[in-house]
Amino acid sequence: MDATVLHHRYAPRGACAAAFVSRRPEILLSGPAGTGKSRALLERLHLLALINPGLRGLIVRKTLASLGSTALVTWNRFVVPEARAAGDVAWYGGSQQESPQYRYRNGSSIGVGGLDRATRIMSSEYDVVYVQEAIELTEPDWEAITTRLRNGRISFQQIMGDTNPDTPTHWLNKRCQRGTCHMYDSRHEDNPLLYSEAGQLTEVGRAYLGKLDALTGPRHARLRHGLWVAAEGQIYDGYDTAVHLVDRFEIPPEWPRYWAVDFGYTNPMVIQWWAVDPDGRLYLYREVYHTRRTVDAHARLALSLVTDGRGRWTEPRPRAIVCDHDAEGRAVLERELGMGTVAARKTVTDGIQAIQERLVPAGDGRPRIYLLRDSLVERDPELTDARKPCCTAEELPGYVWDAMKEKPVKNDDHGCDAARYMVAEVDLQPRPRIRIMS
Repeated sequence: MDATVLHHRYAPRGACAAAFVSRRPEILLSGPAGTGKSRALLERLHLLALINPGLRGLIVRKTLASLGSTALVTWNRFVVPEARAAGDVAWYGGSQQESPQYRYRNGSSIGVGGLDRATRIMSSEYDVVYVQEAIELTEPDWEAITTRLRNGRISFQQIMGDTNPDTPTHWLNKRCQRGTCHMYDSRHEDNPLLYSEAGQLTEVGRAYLGKLDALTGPRHARLRHGLWVAAEGQIYDGYDTAVHLVDRFEIPPEWPRYWAVDFGYTNPMVIQWWAVDPDGRLYLYREVYHTRRTVDAHARLALSLVTDGRGRWTEPRPRAIVCDHDAEGRAVLERELGMGTVAARKTVTDGIQAIQERLVPAGDGRPRIYLLRDSLVERDPELTDARKPCCTAEELPGYVWDAMKEKPVKNDDHGCDAARYMVAEVDLQPRPRIRIMS
């Protein structure tokens, strides 16, 4: 019988093409949103597995849950469908001994994992590792992966990552400036969906770039033009993702809990869950951040996250639910939750100053406020499509002063407002004066 011939076509351009053939030990494909960075590195990983029998590769992100809706969608939709149809690649769901992986007919394999569940993936050896959204990692995360590059089935071992730019001081940018990692700067012209081979903008490209052109401040500079820039007039310039954004951990049940709420509909409604440790540090550990949902729908979702099927609470009830001053919203929320709310202290300047003080490391070298990774319950597709912040962690770097009005710019500030309500509740509320009579 004649063998069936299946064709798979991919032609990288520009920086994507340069990264595609690079054999440097560490490479980073950096650039604006939508330049085809992930596709290029996934195609490369797949090709290496096909032509090098026995290769061991890995697709990894900071958290495993985030891979399913990002890299693996691109992988299954664009990169491996022909190979899977031909039986050259098959999915293996994993076991106690092995991580989930794509297995190739020639003995190659490409594992899938998150650094939040690193035991199995970090106990293996690899030839090539692809890190999606490398900006999410810490430098120790990145360096730990490099220690696993020792499988030796190809003539070079490599870690390759992609990212949208962040602040100029981010460790990843600094690592590239030192020459330890080599950065390739991609552009929208590299993506054939956005630009034709003749360099003409396509209809898809015109619509997509129109959305990016609507962004403002550092998000426009980073996601539209691929620049590593800090926000001019950034309010929380002490915020550092390498310090304040931490891996998820089991919060002790005895830690007090609070909820903070900023109402919205066209703009996102935000509900934040906070825990307070014995030293008074605050931890944002869960967040709902979504547009076009009514308050009662948000309340029902919030209850479903803290109760079992019989309505029994699975975590401590909040000591207070601190809300924006929306009388109707508060009334609906109280009715649906069966709990009272308190009006937030909304003075802006002292609330911002209180958060700024918490961001500064205390005497023990640790700040007094943290955000847990993957706190967001679900991403709002409308906000995602518009390239707008989808959670408080994404708002913070772009939260800036309006120099003319000497107050924050009222744009993409909903999570920051809720966080301010929370900190004001514990740090700025007046305390009763006690006088001891002798």
